Amino acid sequence: MRTEDRALRERMSGKAVVVTGASSGIGEALAERLGEAGAKVLLVARSADKLDEMKRAIEASGGVAFAYAADLSSAEDTRRAVEAILADHGQVDILVNNAGISIRGSVAKSYDRLHDFERTLALNFLGAVRLIMGFLPGMRAQKQGQIINVSTVGVQVNAPRYGAYIASKAALDAFSRVLAVEVLKDGVKVTTFYMPLVKTPMMESTTIYQSFPMRNANQAADLIVEGIVHQPKRVAIPVGNLFEFAYGVAPKAIDRVLNAAYQLYPESGDKKDQRDPVSRDAAMFQRVFKAVTRRARRRGPGRQ
Repeated sequence: MRTEDRALRERMSGKAVVVTGASSGIGEALAERLGEAGAKVLLVARSADKLDEMKRAIEASGGVAFAYAADLSSAEDTRRAVEAILADHGQVDILVNNAGISIRGSVAKSYDRLHDFERTLALNFLGAVRLIMGFLPGMRAQKQGQIINVSTVGVQVNAPRYGAYIASKAALDAFSRVLAVEVLKDGVKVTTFYMPLVKTPMMESTTIYQSFPMRNANQAADLIVEGIVHQPKRVAIPVGNLFEFAYGVAPKAIDRVLNAAYQLYPESGDKKDQRDPVSRDAAMFQRVFKAVTRRARRRGPGRQ
């Protein structure tokens, strides 16, 4: 057994862990790892059929899992899920806020699409906050717990055309930083993951990013596993940290770099199967970006 797997098993044995967005992608991969490690995995997603399928798979591998179908963008659905989980298990030891939606579109294309901002905030920010509010009192009472938020490297980079998505993740990030201060003496840890590009179903509609280096869902789950074991404040890749630092030092220069990228890449089409045309300059930018990220990835993620 690998050292990391052994440490995860020691940390997870018998612990109740809520994983949202558990029906696919990162959530699915993480739930499987936690089940193998002996956790009591509480699966949350909209699809009851998919959750039941995952529950059976985890149990077939010797794990313990429970399914709670809920639309976390709905306050009522989220309340029912929290009440059901607490009624069934009494407490939650770890909450993984992984569920989310991503919308790609420039501000210029969003003047009459404020509903995109509303529905993104409803799930990515308010859905996560409602779960935190539901499970945090129990964590504070038992003087231990961990809240894990799956954010995006886009928050560090200020990636253009993702205003709604990045704003929702940044709001959760800011809330979590304040929360971490308030629960510092209560034994509750708050960890944020600034995820790089990950090949998941959520990314399928943005075909232009197929040309960029991506981690797969299992590799992303590995990052979260490491965060569960070591409980850092934040986990980020070097490229994200570099952009965040550079923006703090020279924001105008970074704006010019990102505006150049914004000009190179066209808007996504309405149809999911429509591929974005890539100009020669954009192709060159992709090659440079790949080289930089490949070098940064060799350094590994940074825990703080």
